[in-house]
Amino acid sequence: MASSLLFRIVLLTISSIMSIEAKEFAVGGEPSAWKIPSSNSDSLNQWAEANRFQVGDYLVWDYDAKKDSVLQVRKKDYHSCNTSSPIAVHQDGSTRVRLRRSGAHYFISGVEGACEKGEKLVVVVISENHREGFQSSLSPAPAPAEFDSGSPAMAPVTGGVSTAGRGLVGAVLALLIGGSVVGLVLV
Repeated sequence: MASSLLFRIVLLTISSIMSIEAKEFAVGGEPSAWKIPSSNSDSLNQWAEANRFQVGDYLVWDYDAKKDSVLQVRKKDYHSCNTSSPIAVHQDGSTRVRLRRSGAHYFISGVEGACEKGEKLVVVVISENHREGFQSSLSPAPAPAEFDSGSPAMAPVTGGVSTAGRGLVGAVLALLIGGSVVGLVLV
């Protein structure tokens, strides 16, 4: 009877940890913010720096598909505003991109000359090991200036359960195979 109650408590705890929900961020903080900024103080990067992006979150663009597009590019193409070899092209006017890995993600406008005038964005995603409340001793995600593996910015998802979630999963497995959980340390 007591082990059944403990089992239910552990399962509820695991499901609450594993259901950390992704957030959606309207790029620029408001509809139709994907445009050439009126000044440097209106930079999309200033908006990005004021937010905390995590693996699994979404960026959402709202723009006129007849007049603009969103290109996901590599670091070197971001800095040179090179639109010739994007990782991904979005032209639907309502673009939604999932941030699937930590590190820097680079986006520019596909309209000629718009990137050079400031219609571009760098988003730095913190690693899953650094989610709020689950600090780890691992190094933080690299800053945009340090990161450029040359690989596509949208790598496959590699899990989604925090270190604490893995510890709880281990405890449940121990209970299921008849073991007992003497102490559970959440990292």
